[in-house]
Amino acid sequence: MKKSIIFIFLLISILTNANVRMPLIFSDGMVLQRDKQIPIWGFADANESVEVHFNKQIKKTTVDKNGKWTVNLSPEKAGGPFELIIIGKNKITIKNVLVGEVWICSGQSNMEFQVFKTMNAEKEIADANYPMIRHFSVAQDLSGTPKDDLKQGKWEEANKENVGNFTAVGYYFARKLYSELKIPIGIINTSWGGTNVETWTSREAFEKSNEFKNMIADVPSLNVDSISKLYARKMKERVEKIQGTPVSNDNEKSFKELSFNDNSWGELNTPGLWENQPLGDLDGVVWMRKTITLSAEDIKNKATLSLAKIDDEDITYVNGIEVGRNTQWDARRIYQIPENVLKEGKNVIAVRIVDNSGGGGIYGESQDLKLTIGSKVIPLDGNWKFRVIMVKAALSPNSYPSLLYNAMVNPLVPYGIQGVLWYQGEANVWRAAEYKKSFPLMINDWRTKFKQGNFPFYFVQLSTFDEFGGNSQKGSRWAELREAQSETLKLPNTGMAVTTDIGNAKDIHPTNKQDIGLRLAATALNNIYGKKQVYSGPTYKSQEIKGNQIILTFDNIGSGLSTPNNDELKGFEIAGKDKVFHPAKAIIKDNKIIVSSDKVQNPVAVHYGWADDDTTINLFNKEKFPASPFRTDNWEMITANEKYKVSK
Repeated sequence: MKKSIIFIFLLISILTNANVRMPLIFSDGMVLQRDKQIPIWGFADANESVEVHFNKQIKKTTVDKNGKWTVNLSPEKAGGPFELIIIGKNKITIKNVLVGEVWICSGQSNMEFQVFKTMNAEKEIADANYPMIRHFSVAQDLSGTPKDDLKQGKWEEANKENVGNFTAVGYYFARKLYSELKIPIGIINTSWGGTNVETWTSREAFEKSNEFKNMIADVPSLNVDSISKLYARKMKERVEKIQGTPVSNDNEKSFKELSFNDNSWGELNTPGLWENQPLGDLDGVVWMRKTITLSAEDIKNKATLSLAKIDDEDITYVNGIEVGRNTQWDARRIYQIPENVLKEGKNVIAVRIVDNSGGGGIYGESQDLKLTIGSKVIPLDGNWKFRVIMVKAALSPNSYPSLLYNAMVNPLVPYGIQGVLWYQGEANVWRAAEYKKSFPLMINDWRTKFKQGNFPFYFVQLSTFDEFGGNSQKGSRWAELREAQSETLKLPNTGMAVTTDIGNAKDIHPTNKQDIGLRLAATALNNIYGKKQVYSGPTYKSQEIKGNQIILTFDNIGSGLSTPNNDELKGFEIAGKDKVFHPAKAIIKDNKIIVSSDKVQNPVAVHYGWADDDTTINLFNKEKFPASPFRTDNWEMITANEKYKVSK
């Protein structure tokens, strides 16, 4: 009897190991790319025979010594639904398979941004009835080495039950394509908010790059658990070096008190995420303190404490008394201070901040960081004291390069696609100049990995956001990042949606994702699908200096340069050899722009929209596509020497 039971268990074990298994991307409701070879792959025991049946095709192969098999189906026309059948020692039937256009949608939070958050979301969701549009959501995951399969994910139809959680940019793009082509559209959403371009790039790409090979040589190739422990140790050592004291919660209970002496603490410029300051990419627990002095008259009035926004969680104290707490990273902190808490003389605001991932600290607008006492406003921006008391052991996507490529892109390779939509760059503005190398590196990396040629790669240029108050006088990281994106158009088969007119200077996540989807779709329809149309706004071509004027010429002018309602042109600046830019008068003449200023008699360069917040700029073509910001000089910018470094 015992021998029989043992035999049965062995038989079950053998059969289980022998089963053909498919990656999660191959599942019910999927969309396959039309008119191209269709790669199909999976896993099974070495040397097992596998058959793939699809429509009228049958392909056979043998599993390799590593337990992986691949077949390439011949190109198929758009249509369906079909069944995809895989037969090994077991049989897998994948149902409701369509053939059409497949696009990968990737990037950070503005690509992750769901339909339910967009403008007119309620109506958009109610009107969603597109069974031919399918969305695959890749679960967020990290890995120190390339993975064969995704952590989780499934295909869903675009209907009112599902569409609210789709990537908004991807959905509005797909909806426009479907309205024009009337064929199935599949969008694969692999995105993660707050992530830099380096985490989406493979280790091999860095190793082959002269720019980055020294950096990647110092990065261990380990599993996530090992990397997490190594990262936490190195982060702790780095933080202790910065703040000059151990990372410890000793005496933490006294940090909120007025009597506590914080003279030995470090300082952070506030508001501002600490990722953009020497503290760097830290997840953990940090105390921040600000000391102010009040008069006897001040403390007689009702007081309101405004702390802009805090990423992620806070407990806020005034003179040792808790006045509020919140766990929403993007919520404004406005706390009423109870009577008799404020005192004549010195007062201390102490904030215990928990940062779980991504950005951390007090951030937002300087004018939203204040203490209001009656009609008096006391600004609280500037330097705050800080002390790190805990470093999280868990990795964030930006802890090391390639973590998201390994877990959220490599498992999709070599799925048949038409192209990629990309919305990212906000996390790289600190290293904007280097983005001219790191972004093209990633694009070429993906094209190399997927082995489908120079497939279309269309991206969204960053819209306005007044993160640092940058401009031509003190420099603008956001303008430099936009320039890096523009220069990436030098790569073949790329396109860029300009969004200067639909951003929000106070919100890094503009809600008008509909127009972004439409602009990306216009590029695809013109370049790929034979629907010839104007798909870009004016792009700077050249300048000619004539006396005290600079004459600018442009490509992509459509049927002519214009401004909304024939308004006066805004956003142009002009400078001489002193490199000091002044607001300029700009007029349109013969589809060129003449720029001048009484303050610059011998001009050499022009800036257009060179600011973090470029809300007011208004150059378009008559087809209502906005011009991309630009500069005509090649003077060194403020991010020129900022390089990507891995915490050591």
